[in-house]
Amino acid sequence: MSLPAHTAAIEQIYEQHHSWLYGWLKGKLHDACDAADVAHDTFVRILAARNAAHIREPRDYLATVARGLVIDRYRRKAIEAAYLQTVAARPQATAISEEDKALIIETLVAVDKALAGLGPRSQQIFMLSQIDGRTYQQIALQLKVSLTTVKKHMIRALTECALIMAQH
Repeated sequence: MSLPAHTAAIEQIYEQHHSWLYGWLKGKLHDACDAADVAHDTFVRILAARNAAHIREPRDYLATVARGLVIDRYRRKAIEAAYLQTVAARPQATAISEEDKALIIETLVAVDKALAGLGPRSQQIFMLSQIDGRTYQQIALQLKVSLTTVKKHMIRALTECALIMAQH
């Protein structure tokens, strides 16, 4: 699709449906600022997709994209809250700059995204290894699987994490 056609389609969708999307999001999020942010991000996502001229049901499409962004937003807030709770629970207060905090949270969100794409077994093995600090042998015994199975799942999990991290 040519850039002018894509831009024209975005402009038309924006003019006809932005107010509706903002109102819909405001009702879902109960916050005007968050609704404005998600509405903006929705149009940025559509702009980047370069398929606006092919959108047949704009409101359905906008709602689908916006729902995904809202889910991402809640997931990020949950990860950030868990991180802040963990830091607060540490016995020794560590001074972390806002920039470092943002980088840590971005990394945690990226790892969460990578793990979400794995099967439950790979997720469980990764968490037992990386969070609980168990050895591969301990994991194999606990889950009643072979050491080779544990290694296979860890390779898959670590590869996904590395791929996601390379994108950031």
